Amino acid sequence: MTSKATRALGRWGEDAAAGHCERLGWTVLERNWRCRAGEIDLVAREPDGTVVFVEVKCRSGRGFGDPLESITIAKLTKLRELAARWLKEHQPGAPRIRLDAIGVLRGPGGVELTHVKGIAR
Repeated sequence: MTSKATRALGRWGEDAAAGHCERLGWTVLERNWRCRAGEIDLVAREPDGTVVFVEVKCRSGRGFGDPLESITIAKLTKLRELAARWLKEHQPGAPRIRLDAIGVLRGPGGVELTHVKGIAR
């Protein structure tokens, strides 16, 4: 079961990731899009029209490793499936798509954000 503090940390991390995307000039199209198969943390569009599906992982320390280390092959497979569902419902003519990951680490030294583009290659 997820604790209230863990959910709050996750929400805070998604806010940080969305802000990062907006600073890149992207338009955030969806946050926490859900369907029966699962959830996509962020869906954004780059200025060139590329639709980007973003998996956000947030941690409050490195005790369990880097946030992005928790993205497994199974998670990538699920993210691909969810992206296809989202596209079918929303953007059948997207010129390009990409799967990205953003890791947010909130620790005593401040916030560390890592953005990896094209995680499903």
